[in-house]
This record gives sequence, structure tokens and C-alpha cells, in this order.
Amino acid sequence: MITYAALLRGINVGGHKKVAMGDLLDLLGRCGYLNPRSVLQSGNLVFGGKAKSGSLIERTLESEAASRLGFETEFFVRSAEEWVSVIADNPFPKEAKTDPSHLVVMFLKSSPQAKDVDALRTLITGPELVHSVGKQLYIIYPDGIGRSRLTNTLIERKLTTRGTARNWNTVLKIGKLAGLK
Repeated sequence: MITYAALLRGINVGGHKKVAMGDLLDLLGRCGYLNPRSVLQSGNLVFGGKAKSGSLIERTLESEAASRLGFETEFFVRSAEEWVSVIADNPFPKEAKTDPSHLVVMFLKSSPQAKDVDALRTLITGPELVHSVGKQLYIIYPDGIGRSRLTNTLIERKLTTRGTARNWNTVLKIGKLAGLK
């Protein structure tokens, strides 16, 4: 059995796409996944299952959420092994220790091209820093996300892929729930 983490995009944020974690856990069970658990109320799930590609699990869960729960959202799935790499590959270890709430990992549907990441960097007008590793974009928002002009919309447009972001504290909580040290 493989342990997976699934992140849902844009649920239970600002009163939009409200869904109970119990309904999501039930959905995972109905899809044949084992021991589903959640972290926080914003669509962070951990579960076990047979070895499958993350993209196959994403498509299955997106389809099932639409048909069984009546809402459309995107799922971003990583195996526990991939989650270990997300933590180990963090290019900003100092910020992870000193200011983890301002370090964000954006989980992407596909790996961005280096030229697109470079183009994104040229548009940053504030103190933000970005670094891409595989299907993750690590972002430091030293002054916070709320007033930053480096928005998800801008990032997705420049990288030509969709994503969902979690701060470093949440990344570590998901890792702990998945049984990682």
C-alpha cells in the first residue's frame, strides 16, 4: 500500500465551495482508498491505496467529487515518497525555520519550464522570491500574501499550469499525518 496526500483547490475558503471533511473522507472510502484522514478544513487529505499515478488519482477524485458531492474542484496528489522530496528539496531552509508561515509551496499540475519561471521572476515587483523544483513552486512572501502582487492568477498564467498553495507549517503537518518524520 502507498500513502498519498491530496490537496483540493479553493474549497472552504471565504465561504466558497463549502464541503465537510467527513464528506470528502467518505468519498475517498467509496473510491476504495484506505484510512482517509484530513488536516485542517481546507482540503488536505491523506489516504492509502494501490500504486497508481498521481494524475490518475487526481482525475478519478475530480470526477467523483463532481458526481457524488456536486462540486467541481481540482485535486493535486503526491505520494508519500514525493512528499518527502517536497520537504527535502525546499530551497529556503532558513525561512522554513524562522518564518514558516510566509514560505509557501504551490503544488502544480505539471512541471513548469525554466523559461516560464524566469519570466515570472521578471514580473515580481516586491520582495518575493520563487524557486521551482519539479511540480512544486516554492515562494517566500516576506511581507505576507495578502498584499502581494504575486498572485496565484499571475503565477498560473506565466507558468501555464494550475496550482494550489500551502504554507510550510501545513506542508509539515500533512507530512506528519502521512507518517513522515
